[in-house]
Amino acid sequence: YTVGAAFGAAFLGRVSQRFGRRPGLALGNGVAALGSAGVVAGAAARWPVLLLAALFVYGAGTITGLLARYAGADLAPPERRGRAAGTVLFAMTLGAVVGPNLIGPTGDLADTWGLPRLTGPFLLAAAAYTAAALVLVVWLRPDLLTPAPPQGPGTTGTGARRTGRPAPGVITGATVMITAQLVMIAVMTMTPVHMADHGHTTRAVGLVIALHVGAMFLPSPLSGLLADRIGGRRVATAAGAVLLGAGLLAGLAPPASTPLLACALVLLGVGWNLALLGGTAVLTDAAPAENRAAVQGLADVGTSVAGATGGMASGLVMGGTGYPVLAAAAGALALAVIPAVAMSGSRPT
Repeated sequence: YTVGAAFGAAFLGRVSQRFGRRPGLALGNGVAALGSAGVVAGAAARWPVLLLAALFVYGAGTITGLLARYAGADLAPPERRGRAAGTVLFAMTLGAVVGPNLIGPTGDLADTWGLPRLTGPFLLAAAAYTAAALVLVVWLRPDLLTPAPPQGPGTTGTGARRTGRPAPGVITGATVMITAQLVMIAVMTMTPVHMADHGHTTRAVGLVIALHVGAMFLPSPLSGLLADRIGGRRVATAAGAVLLGAGLLAGLAPPASTPLLACALVLLGVGWNLALLGGTAVLTDAAPAENRAAVQGLADVGTSVAGATGGMASGLVMGGTGYPVLAAAAGALALAVIPAVAMSGSRPT
């Protein structure tokens, strides 16, 4: 799934750059619908090869949800780009909150149709992604891939064209998002394991993760507003500090304390949100118009790979040193975004 997401980010970014946002986003949703149907078929046939191949396709399509934030900023004036991207991310909150609560009803539907119960959510996904593709094809007018003008001093789009090298802002924005994804996934993945090891109930674990997911998306309008008002670089710097606080609190919290672990995971979600929107603003401002969508797609490739790396490495680190060390080390790693942002701001364009 994660490898598919990385592939999809690169491919759909190039499709959008060449043909426009509408074909790129519609294709992504169509691919996700196809992958969903393949997962159902693979599970029903008990054919693991088809199941895994379909998960790859599904992952390649579902990255469209995050790529849509770039589309939100395409036609926005420079002073409102952050809020536009934040609005798209905020809209994802509804799906993030409602989706898990539909596992039961969709499982019942799968039972009724004689399918494995766990294919129920993929039946819903197939319908939802098909509907999203149709909405984009019919109603997304005009196409959103209109070059947005550079924003203020320090914008490096023209510099990137002159030198043939990525602008410092492009590298900085990507670094911020990749680092935050690595840190967030590493801590989030092992927190349920840590809580279960110390006697927390499944309901308590679910509550902590639900609060975390809410914190990942609900602050988006405010984060976008801050990116517009004080700049993406300052928001990204704040993200590094918030993620450090989240890691330290998670590592130092008594293992039996649900409230403190919940606070740490909320901070983790808020820090990720600040990094995503701050990094998006920095990267979008810096990327040259003629290949902006492709550059954005490649940045999300790095984000997907970072998520996979964080998920895999977190188990090894926790198994060798324990959850407190994992959480604190992840928080310390988040501080890397601060010198990255500072060095980018000091470079000539």
